[in-house]
Amino acid sequence: MSELRLNPLTGRWVTIASTRQDRPGELVSRELPVEADPDQPCPFCPGNEEETPPSLEEYGSNGAWSVRVVPNKYPAFSGSEPMRVTNLGPVFTQANASGIHEVLVLSPEHDQSWGDLDDKQAGLVMAAIRDRMEDHGRQAGTRYTQAIVNAGRAAGASLEHPHGQLLGIPFVPGEIAEEQRGFERFDGSCLLCTTVQAELEAGHRVVHADERVLVLCPFWSASPYQMLVIPRTHAEHLTDASPKDLVAVGRAIRDSLMALRAVMGHVSYNLVFHTAPHHHPGDFHWHVHVNPRITSVAGFEQGTGVMINIMPPELACDHLRANAPLGVSVATA
Repeated sequence: MSELRLNPLTGRWVTIASTRQDRPGELVSRELPVEADPDQPCPFCPGNEEETPPSLEEYGSNGAWSVRVVPNKYPAFSGSEPMRVTNLGPVFTQANASGIHEVLVLSPEHDQSWGDLDDKQAGLVMAAIRDRMEDHGRQAGTRYTQAIVNAGRAAGASLEHPHGQLLGIPFVPGEIAEEQRGFERFDGSCLLCTTVQAELEAGHRVVHADERVLVLCPFWSASPYQMLVIPRTHAEHLTDASPKDLVAVGRAIRDSLMALRAVMGHVSYNLVFHTAPHHHPGDFHWHVHVNPRITSVAGFEQGTGVMINIMPPELACDHLRANAPLGVSVATA
């Protein structure tokens, strides 16, 4: 029998309908090549740096970069003008899309995804995200920075080389505003600190746990193998996290993606980093969403906003644990 579960971060209901996983074509990888012309030189590979704008940041040693941040050649947000809202009519409101759009090259290795990074490289990527968010926060008019990684064509990637994006925007987006309201609605201490404790006690949705970070298939999972990465140390902003916590989160993301690959093969996914808006003083706890792109969003989901998940998170967690690579901890204490 199907059931409804409430996502306390957003206030949205999710439908868990495990019987629908028996439908033909469900839980099957639909991967397609990312690049239309893979014979073209990759702009993110070492030696092709002239194909991108000059670096904003480089991390590495001995004159070679390991992580690189460059301006996006095709920015969705650009310019430093203050956001000005104009009403063109009773239902026509527009504003200039000022802001920042950057590309984060995760590795010099063309075929190395986040799931292949070693501990040092994963830590460098997290340090780069922190540093760029700090810089964005110093820019007048930038209210929020969204860090993402789109891996695979189904997740929106247009280039094969592993990379992410950082977008500094002049407003607080709706998803973050909903999560802020979720923290405000919660009666008690921090919503995600409470989630960590409750899930450790329950035990059967915890994919990974160590002294610094928890990875779980949340009770309210909206899609198969969805994971939530939560640092145990409470901090509203990713930029306030300690270096050790950043490394631990980067490593936990890596290990979780390795487990996902062992279960589903090479599947597209989105990594979405949620942190409090710049200079926001209210309740929040930064975290990372791991969203595999396995099933389609059909008409009911689009029409209602109610997701149907055919894979109960308890079963998804069992699969991920059973296929976890060596080194993935499942300690729940």
